[in-house]
Amino acid sequence: MFAGLRFAFGTLSVLRVPVSRWDRPTAGRAMLCAPLVGLVLGLLAAVPGVLLREFDGGPLLAATACVAALAGLTRGLHLDGLADVADGLGSNKPPAAALAVMKASDIGPFGVLTLLLALLAQVAALAQAFGHGSRAGAFGVVLAAVAGRSALLRGCLVGTPSARPDGLGATVAGTVRRRYAVPVALAVLAALGVGGWAVGGYGGAGVRPALGALLAAVCGTACAAGLLARCTTRFGGITGDVLGAMVEASATAALVVWALFAGS
Repeated sequence: MFAGLRFAFGTLSVLRVPVSRWDRPTAGRAMLCAPLVGLVLGLLAAVPGVLLREFDGGPLLAATACVAALAGLTRGLHLDGLADVADGLGSNKPPAAALAVMKASDIGPFGVLTLLLALLAQVAALAQAFGHGSRAGAFGVVLAAVAGRSALLRGCLVGTPSARPDGLGATVAGTVRRRYAVPVALAVLAALGVGGWAVGGYGGAGVRPALGALLAAVCGTACAAGLLARCTTRFGGITGDVLGAMVEASATAALVVWALFAGS
């Protein structure tokens, strides 16, 4: 499990963690640890937003700082995957040619537009949350980071094919067993529900944000699952880019839902 934890932090963040094993069993354990990576990254990314909010920087500036920090903590890895998948899906080419488009180093118009809209949605939703206070905004960052990485549990379930014979997608595809993924997902939901309750304050005021946190996580997973189904049909399986796009889709959807419930 420690090897899997190092694998998770080493591949999903900029944190300098030595990775000693790259085999598929370790990759499966790493994907089970992905929500924990999201928790750590979310907490780190929330710091600049809270500081700006407390020093009258305003909700919009706080939200922008958090989104930028989260992107920096992942080297923009998932955003790059989102742009590549958008270009691949928008190319209308056969699967092999679409995969080649995704692997190219440049970015096309579909990728640019998708990135722009996703980042605008994240900043706008998070600014709405920060408008209700630092706690609501900070929890929104953590929620997005955890919900995004929890989508990897679905993306790597046993039975999910890889679109390529090599690469990160081939390493992690089909490595997560359902009997392990379900308890982890339920634990994540429970933790997010408690976190939402704490944002509103214990008692009746915490019911709405707790419900919002649960709905945000569920909606994020549903959006990521829909994207996974489309990519599996279109490309024949997953790639590292598809998993990155799932992370961003889940995080964005979770933030939008949280923005509707953040105010208790």
